[in-house]
Amino acid sequence: MTIRNWIKFFFVASLIGGVVNGVFSLIIRWNFFQPYVAAGEWGEFLAALAWMVFLGITMSVIAQAGFFAYLTLHQVAVNIFRSLTLWNWVQLLLIVIALVDVIAFRFIPEADTAKDWIVYSVLILVLVGGSIATAFKKVKMTGKKHVLISALFFMIVITTLEWTIALMGRDAKIDEYVALLLFPLLAVNAFQLLMLPKYNEQSERDRKRLEERRKARKQQTNA
Repeated sequence: MTIRNWIKFFFVASLIGGVVNGVFSLIIRWNFFQPYVAAGEWGEFLAALAWMVFLGITMSVIAQAGFFAYLTLHQVAVNIFRSLTLWNWVQLLLIVIALVDVIAFRFIPEADTAKDWIVYSVLILVLVGGSIATAFKKVKMTGKKHVLISALFFMIVITTLEWTIALMGRDAKIDEYVALLLFPLLAVNAFQLLMLPKYNEQSERDRKRLEERRKARKQQTNA
């Protein structure tokens, strides 16, 4: 990917993270914004919203780091196992382990009320449902069925690792952040998984045009 397209990719991913977090913060953390609205303190309201947008941008940066780490991991793993099929089985095992870890060691110990059970169940459904939808979209875009497991692994396991920042917290309001931060991570990771090939293709076209311009200038110089 060229530097220009990488900057575009980074900017769009950051924008998605910021907007998604800002929108969902108005829903999930409305109790945080409501006093400002009730008091007519619109400056404070906008400042609080800007903070949530900034938090989403921060999560998008984490997601982008996780994505490029996964790309490296995928290539290394395929070389180690010397078989994409074997690596896919390993990825399936890791998907199960990641989900069991979140449910058994984070959600179940923290679920004290029926509301907690509902919230945690919805979050798992969002994580798994969003990941499955993205993975099938990836298969449809590429026409390659074997990418399904890798896409699911990235969307579930890598997103869960990035989500650990919230999952490991013990603040009184941490459940709100656990719910909130999942959405920008999922959105940014889905964007990266689905759109990276288009940015790579654009980079290849840009290189070809640059090479053609260089050849044209060289011919004019020689003439």
